[in-house]
Amino acid sequence: MVGPAAALCLLGAAVHAAAPNPNGPTQVYKWVDDKGVLHYGDSVPAEYAQNERSVLNAQGVEIRHIDGRKSASQQAEQSQADQLARERAQHDQFLLSTYLSAKDIEQLRDERLAQVDGQIKASMTYIDSLGARLTALQERAAHFKPYSDDPNAHRMPDDLAEDLAHTANETRSQRQALDAKRKEQADMRAQFEADIQRYRELTARSHS
Repeated sequence: MVGPAAALCLLGAAVHAAAPNPNGPTQVYKWVDDKGVLHYGDSVPAEYAQNERSVLNAQGVEIRHIDGRKSASQQAEQSQADQLARERAQHDQFLLSTYLSAKDIEQLRDERLAQVDGQIKASMTYIDSLGARLTALQERAAHFKPYSDDPNAHRMPDDLAEDLAHTANETRSQRQALDAKRKEQADMRAQFEADIQRYRELTARSHS
């Protein structure tokens, strides 16, 4: 890589070689080759035409920057970053156009969380009732084969076996749904907190 002093010499030589002409101001290109060596000139060699480069005026001041050709992975990353930026800008606009103050967001947060909390409490009550029913069924099933130790015990009635299996499956399903509802509540709380913080940043910036 060319050192600062050498770079200045190269720049001076390039600007001198590309002296101003009547048609307009002279432009000097700055680029780095494959070995990392810095170059200045009034044109970029064809083999480096797709590389990142800068355009300088006659005084050596950068007036334009040209990005180099990106690889497929770099293009995908840039596309994803651009999409995230667009989504962030849209959400910022939504916050500013929907709410008059952070307290509005806090009020909506409390209302939504209260709704989910009510659903969670109802689910817990239902699960408790299922648990009580399952316990009663298990106590009945203990008198029949295969749960009873009595060699003379009868085979469990089909309706009892079906009811036992159904209640056990329903209990398991409701517990999974309860876990999902609790996660939804936690995610909702986190999203509202992020929105409140972002809204405060946006409004503080607009008032500064």
